[in-house]
Amino acid sequence: MKAIVIQRFGAPEGLALVDLPAPVPGAGQVVIATEAVGVGGVDTVIRSGALAAYGFTEGHVPGGEVAGTVTAVGDGVDASWTGERVWASTGTGGGYAEQALAPVGEIVPLPADLSPVDAVTLGSAGVVARFGLRHARFAPGETVLVRGAAGSIGIMTVQLAARGGAAAVAVTTSSYERGERLRRLGATHVLDRSGEGGEEAPGGYDVIIDVVAGQDMPSFFDRLNPNGRMVAVGAVAGRPPADFGTRIMAAFQKSMSFGAFSAATVTEADRRAARSEQFAAAARGEIATVVHEVLPLDAAVQAHRKMDAGEVFGRIVLTP
Repeated sequence: MKAIVIQRFGAPEGLALVDLPAPVPGAGQVVIATEAVGVGGVDTVIRSGALAAYGFTEGHVPGGEVAGTVTAVGDGVDASWTGERVWASTGTGGGYAEQALAPVGEIVPLPADLSPVDAVTLGSAGVVARFGLRHARFAPGETVLVRGAAGSIGIMTVQLAARGGAAAVAVTTSSYERGERLRRLGATHVLDRSGEGGEEAPGGYDVIIDVVAGQDMPSFFDRLNPNGRMVAVGAVAGRPPADFGTRIMAAFQKSMSFGAFSAATVTEADRRAARSEQFAAAARGEIATVVHEVLPLDAAVQAHRKMDAGEVFGRIVLTP
């Protein structure tokens, strides 16, 4: 089968299309003939080599979420899954390929009216957005800031906060055009990436969901209201400065809090239930799935160049 591997860490040109043996399902696994592969920010971080210390080596096949049709099942898996259209989490990689392995506990059937492309736009991002807001204890009537709102996680957070009754949903983004698109999805106030220019929500924010992190993160903590909560759900700009904790302690009298969130801390059953619910809502047109571009699998280098340049609004999807 055709697959994309990281032949050398660094620039997108280190990705290459190669022939690999077709996967064979082990116990508790299924094989999926992939029709759509989501390109995520973590894929670019792995490709850069920044996570080599965590076991990602050259030769790795990126891609953590796919959608397609189950073609084979391993021991202990109900044979009735064969032929089902599903979304799947492949774990730490293996998705950039014509066929992918996934644990049976991480597959979700797709509604008839939801395409594989839309499924990989929503599957991972929707869960992070939903449970990230829950982790922040978001409640109706509160003001929310989504930092880094133009990616798939940010777009879903904007929609879910707006649908959840937020008094205001502010966003940071890189251009007027992106800000207007985010308004159509539920944003009420648009700021530039620094958070300095644009329309601040009056009175600050009760909740900040941060997809970006990086060296500028502490300045956003200062925008929280008393008893406000900031939750980092991503780190596309890298880690915050080492002294970030001093900013938290400096605001001791405001009783503000900071936390980090990973969907890995949500139970498998809860993730599956959330995805099923969100897929159904998207099929009914209640949630927008925003696709930046659909590219063939062999255009993975082009996809990663766009990701590195910050050109993507929504999700890039590869189609084997």
